[in-house]
Amino acid sequence: MHPRGHVSTLNSRGLTAVGTRLMSQFDGPATQRLTIVAQDPGVREDGGILLAQVDVPAERLAPGPRGYRVHVIDYDATSTTLYRPAPFRFDRAGVLVDEFESASNAAILRDPRFHAQNVYAIVMRTLARFEFALGRRVSWAFEGHQIKVIPHAFADANAFYSEHDEALMFGYFAGRKGNVFTCLSHDVIAHETTHAILDGLRSRYTDPSSPDQGAFHEGFADLVALLSVFSLRNVVEAVLGRHVGEKDKEPTHPRFIHERALGATALRESLLFGLAEQMGQELSAVRGSALRQSATLHPSPRHLGEREFQEPHRRGEVLVAAVLNAFIDILVARFRGLRKVRGGYMDGARVAAEAAEAADYLLTMVIRAIDYTPATHIEFGDFLSAVLTADHEIRPLDEKYHFRDHLRASFGRYGIKPASRWEGEPETGLWERPAEEMDYRHVHFEPMTRDTDEMFRFVWENRRRLGLSEDAYTRVESLRPCLRIAPDDGFPLRETVAECTQILNLEARELKRVRLEKPEGMPDDTPLKLSGGITLIFDEFGRLKFAIGNRLDSGRQQTRLQHLWDVGHYRRSQSGRRQFSAMHRARAMDLAGEPHEEW
Repeated sequence: MHPRGHVSTLNSRGLTAVGTRLMSQFDGPATQRLTIVAQDPGVREDGGILLAQVDVPAERLAPGPRGYRVHVIDYDATSTTLYRPAPFRFDRAGVLVDEFESASNAAILRDPRFHAQNVYAIVMRTLARFEFALGRRVSWAFEGHQIKVIPHAFADANAFYSEHDEALMFGYFAGRKGNVFTCLSHDVIAHETTHAILDGLRSRYTDPSSPDQGAFHEGFADLVALLSVFSLRNVVEAVLGRHVGEKDKEPTHPRFIHERALGATALRESLLFGLAEQMGQELSAVRGSALRQSATLHPSPRHLGEREFQEPHRRGEVLVAAVLNAFIDILVARFRGLRKVRGGYMDGARVAAEAAEAADYLLTMVIRAIDYTPATHIEFGDFLSAVLTADHEIRPLDEKYHFRDHLRASFGRYGIKPASRWEGEPETGLWERPAEEMDYRHVHFEPMTRDTDEMFRFVWENRRRLGLSEDAYTRVESLRPCLRIAPDDGFPLRETVAECTQILNLEARELKRVRLEKPEGMPDDTPLKLSGGITLIFDEFGRLKFAIGNRLDSGRQQTRLQHLWDVGHYRRSQSGRRQFSAMHRARAMDLAGEPHEEW
C-alpha cells in the first residue's frame, strides 16, 4: 500500500460541511488538503513514513503558516533560533499547493517547514472537528482569536498547552536514533490542542476539585487524540495488516487483513497499544504511557479507589479504557459481519472503512457531550450521562452501532455509573428533564440566544427552581446557539447552551451557612472559595430541556472540600489554575509517585 492516504470519507464530509456552513463567504473551495504524519515517524509502510492528506477549513494563509485561528511561530528558546516563516503557494483556482505531498523521509524528519505545516494542519483539523460536532464556532480560553503554536519551542522532553502564553508548545529531545520531535506526533498535537479547546469550552475544569476533574482533562484529550488517528483509514489498514505478519511470521497481502487481527485481544495489542512503536517508547518521558496502556487496563470497579489512580494521568486511563473497550466491542461485532475473502482474510479497505466510520461517530459523540456536562466539578459519571443524553437528543434510535448500550456496559465494568438520577425502567442514564415548569413571563427568547443579560434575567427569575444560591456571586459565563445535524435523516437540531457559575468566598467557620461541614482539623479562619454552576440547554422554542448542575450546598461540594483538605491544597500557596507544563514534567520525571493535586 502506498504510504499516503486520505482522511475517512465520513470525516471528510464532516469537515466539508463545517467549512461550507462556517466559511460561506470564502470565494473558493470550502476545504484544503495538507499532508501530515499520520501517527508518528515510527509507523512506516514499505520503508516510508506513513502519511495522510487531511482536509482542513480553507483560508488564505500568511507565512508561518498563520491563519485566522492558528499562528505558527517557530522559535527555539533553547538555541535562540527564529526559523523563517514557512510560505505557502496557491494555484490559479485559489487552491493551496501542498509542497510536501511527495516528500521524502528526510524532508519529513528534518525540514522545519514541514514541521510547521504538520502542527498547523493537525491543530486546525482538531478544531474543525470540534466545531462540526458542536455546531458552532469554538473560542479559545484567552481573549485573542489566534493560538500560537511553537513546533520547536525548546530542547526538552515535554509538550504542553499554556493559557498564559496563549500557546501550544512542542519540545524536542535526543532519542536513540536522532532527535525526536513531539511536533511530528499526531496524538501529542491533538492531545494538547484538545486541552486548549476544552479550556475554552469549560474554563472551570482547571479549578481545584475532585480527582476526577483533573483526570477528565487528561482522559478526554487522550480520547480525542486516539479517535482522530483511528479515523484515518490508511493508518488502520496499515497497522492491522502489519500486525498479523509480524506476530505469526506469515506473509500478508497489503489489501487483506486476517481475522486473527480483528479479535478483542488483538485489537488492544495492535490498533490501540502498538500504533506508535518509536514514539511510544521515546515519548514515554513526555506523555507517559497512558495512550499505550489504557485499553489493556483490566476492568475493575476498584480502580478509582486505589492510590495509584489518584494521579490525573493514571486516573484518566480509567476513563479512556471505559470508552475504548466499548469501541473495541463494537468493532468486533461489526467485523464479524464482514465477508471473508479467502482463508480467514478480509478486505483490508473494508475493515479500515468500518473502523474509521465507527471511530468518527464515537469522536462526534464524546465531543458533543461537552455541551451536556456541568459547568463545574465534573466527574466521570457526569460525562457518561452527557454522552448518552447528547447522542439520544440527535439520534433517538441507536440501532446501527448500539454505542449507548456498549458505553453503559463498559463504564459499569470500571465502576462508573451515570450521574443521572433516572428512576424509570430500564435505566437509560439520560439526564432528567426539569421537574418544575420554569417562569418565562419576563424574558424574551430571541435575546436569550445572544444576550447574557437577558439570559441572566431568566436565571435570576428561576433561581430557586434551578437550585441556585441567592448569597453567591452569579454569572452567565457563556451563551452558545448551536445547529447540529442528525446523522440519520439530516434533520437540524437547534439548541442554545448557557453556562452559569456561582462563587461564594467565606471562611471555614461559615460553612454551616450553606449546610456544609468543616473538614476535621481545618482552622476556622481558613479562607475558602466555593464554586458551583449549572448548564442550561434550551430547545428551538426557548423552553428549557435540561438543567445540569452542581449546587453550592451539595454532597459533592462536601466531598470536594474534604479531598482538597486531605491532599494539602489549603495548606500551601496555590495559583488557582492548572499548570499543564508542570504536570507533564512531573509525569515525565516520575515525580508523581505521591498522589496530590497538580493545580
